[in-house]
Amino acid sequence: MRGTWVKRAVAAVVFGVSVVACTPAAVAAAGLAAGPATARGERVVLVGIPGLMWSDVTPADTPNLWRLAGESALGSLSVRAVRKDTCPYDAWLTVSAGVRSAVGGACGMAPTPEADGEGAVVPEFSWLWEVREQREAGTLGQALHAAGRTTMAVGPGAALALADREGRVDVYAPSPAEVTQWSRGDVVAVEIPDLIAPYVSGDRLSEVPELLSADARRAAARAADAKLGAFLPRLGSATVLVAGLSDHGSVPHLRTAMIHGGGASGTLGARSTHRDDMIIVPDLTATILARTGVAAPPAVVGVPVETHATGGTQDERVSALRTADVAGQTIRDATGVFFTTLAVLQVLFYVTAFLLLRRRDGLPAVRAAAVALASIPVSTYLVNLTPWARTAQPAVTLFASIAAIAAALTVAALAGPWRRGVLGPLTVIAAVTAGVLLGDLLTGTPLQLNSLMGYTGVVGARYYGLGNIPFALLATAVLLVTTAAADRLVRAGRKAVAVALVAALGAFAMLLDGWPGVGSDFGGVIAFVPGIAVTALIVAGRRVSIVKLGAFCAAGGVLVMAIAYLDYLRPPASQTHLGRFVGQVADGTFLPVISRKLGAMLSTLLSPNLMPVVIAAFAFLVFALLRPGAASAGVLPIAFERAPMLRAGLLGALVSGLVGMLVNDSGAAVLSMALALAVPLVLSAGIRALQHGEPASGGSPAPPPSPAAA
Repeated sequence: MRGTWVKRAVAAVVFGVSVVACTPAAVAAAGLAAGPATARGERVVLVGIPGLMWSDVTPADTPNLWRLAGESALGSLSVRAVRKDTCPYDAWLTVSAGVRSAVGGACGMAPTPEADGEGAVVPEFSWLWEVREQREAGTLGQALHAAGRTTMAVGPGAALALADREGRVDVYAPSPAEVTQWSRGDVVAVEIPDLIAPYVSGDRLSEVPELLSADARRAAARAADAKLGAFLPRLGSATVLVAGLSDHGSVPHLRTAMIHGGGASGTLGARSTHRDDMIIVPDLTATILARTGVAAPPAVVGVPVETHATGGTQDERVSALRTADVAGQTIRDATGVFFTTLAVLQVLFYVTAFLLLRRRDGLPAVRAAAVALASIPVSTYLVNLTPWARTAQPAVTLFASIAAIAAALTVAALAGPWRRGVLGPLTVIAAVTAGVLLGDLLTGTPLQLNSLMGYTGVVGARYYGLGNIPFALLATAVLLVTTAAADRLVRAGRKAVAVALVAALGAFAMLLDGWPGVGSDFGGVIAFVPGIAVTALIVAGRRVSIVKLGAFCAAGGVLVMAIAYLDYLRPPASQTHLGRFVGQVADGTFLPVISRKLGAMLSTLLSPNLMPVVIAAFAFLVFALLRPGAASAGVLPIAFERAPMLRAGLLGALVSGLVGMLVNDSGAAVLSMALALAVPLVLSAGIRALQHGEPASGGSPAPPPSPAAA
């Protein structure tokens, strides 16, 4: 969750202590203490209103929802299941399974159950795990029945959510109007389909972003609100969860989530997202089980929701949640344009630099352009310190603000007192990039959320920690900063201190990257270790061989699995995806995860936005090193001559980028962003050395390159 760096430091200490406390015996004892034998728990009612967003909830159109929101804890629901958009069937199935699930094929409303006494049976329920391989379907209902709880479903989707492994619910009614006694179930699920029904044709969800007019959507929201208002007073003292369980078209949104009862107020979040105001669908499963006093089966990946006290009026809280959806939508829509533009700028830069450097013409402009390009990535995070999502034209404001921040950083890097050193601007941009990302990790990653080079809850691929692109930027920035400092130390005859500095600062950043609940980055640790090792070896004047490189990669794998195993020793509700992966390895279910990530990695190799950056940067880099006179007027050789340790930082960053491309599902995105930051900064350092013939840090200027080299 969002917190200060002090909270993060305390969390790290608590994690280490918890490893000792959470031995298998201790975990078992804790599980027994929290099990159903101690208390029967609360009555819980889940009201699913598929498609409901916070923009639908207003005092005029939905008075019952608005009144309930004023007495509840409020949050955003990321409904992402398996597809890019989530239909009602997939959403209710995810509640049933406790893990992201999808029926496959056509996807619309849940099937109509068949009456069975006062209950009902979902037809051919076993088809879900026998044919569709949804092996966890029925997890929630089975756990409730095993603990002696009575299930009551109102509507087909609700029946799917609460069905046990036989597909059965104890009490069933087709609609709320047909329920005569709401107290007949310990756990009640209610489906209100009025808002989603207009978007479903046959068994398919609408394939357009918005099918209804604004007036028609408001009418559908009013109808859903009226149904809720009719039975809400009859629920008694039950805990009520309201969830906008699915998408309503081809564009995903953040949906409504609230919990009422037990004095709940403020914001609604969960450790699954590490956000105080956002939850995921499997959290609903875990919350139902926890509130009813039933132990969650191992398959459930969600965690019980948590409420957090917050200031502000109801209008302000709802407005903040609406803005969160606007921010996520804007980022989702703008990402393609941004990366296309960045790729074009990168390619144009390398072509222009090649032509100008051959003639030694326009060197100041090339240097400024290089620094400006390298300033763009960190600007995409710093922009979240501004209220761009609250403006009338958020996309325009977003891009304009990023450009302004990048321009300010460029001026600061080129105009400050450090401009006289060869590595001055490089150190400034790299230090700002590393500092922003490390600070973001220590404060709960508020800058990576809803950023063009980060992630969004709307997409739902990641909610906290260090994403793959930020990892590439962090690793590159840290290695460049440490080698810039190491260059001074080596020149002062303190090589051992320089090596220790590279290793220590690199290890600190790497541990934050991989630490559960902070960076929680599995592949990043594997890629960071060889990058740090290669950099440190070159600074020490040692050779790097293929055998050593392979050993460093293996060491990264061992280290991240050790971190993951420590996470696995904690109680299931406290684990991150690192610990859950160890559990999947233990039970043999990890292959689908590996297969999915491998497929995602391979698909990026053909990305029209990413591969041009990789090809252009690599081509320029290789040609500039092999043919320095023809490609760059000797800029890179003189950069390495004036700042010898710079080569170590560049090669270390490339190693981390290459390994990161192979072990992360973002694939080429990792390498392309490492190159996009490293190559322009190294080139800017070389131009400075070429312009003034000054060393990186003190000493006499080195002689100009020979005619053969230039």
